[in-house]
Amino acid sequence: MENQIVNRIAKSSIVNIDLEHFHPPGKRSSIDLSQWLDQGFLLREKHFRTSLKNHDWQQYQDHYVALQCSTDAILPSWAYLLVTSHLHCIAKLVVQGTIEELEKIIYSHMVSQMDLEPYRNKPIMINGCYNISIPDDAYVLLVQRLQSVAKSIFFGESCSSVPLWKSKRLAK
Repeated sequence: MENQIVNRIAKSSIVNIDLEHFHPPGKRSSIDLSQWLDQGFLLREKHFRTSLKNHDWQQYQDHYVALQCSTDAILPSWAYLLVTSHLHCIAKLVVQGTIEELEKIIYSHMVSQMDLEPYRNKPIMINGCYNISIPDDAYVLLVQRLQSVAKSIFFGESCSSVPLWKSKRLAK
């Protein structure tokens, strides 16, 4: 049994974090406010309000929604707020911006709400391979949060990781 292969990685105390497993389910949708503007540029309040009132908001049930305007129209702040008010109790989250910005905010909320206790005084491996797009901001926020509790932080995969940080308080 001298030549027995031992999986040292499986026996190590390293805790893996894969942000892909934290990806909140739900459809992501974008609403372009220019559809309710005169010629895509001019907001006429009465027409805008009537269009919003007649819109089928139920199609966004349990969606994460990004509000944007695809034209160079200059919109008053209340235009986005009025659309948001129609999505109240329908959408999971509404933000002003692109789908990419929406995803950043979703992950920011998720990472800031994570329970850090399972990672206290442990070496952490943040997985670097994933099948879905995860915003870089999520990793940046995750590292900042983990530094308050982790023993060390690595990025990548167990077979080829990049050391990012090691606690000075535990390194004696």
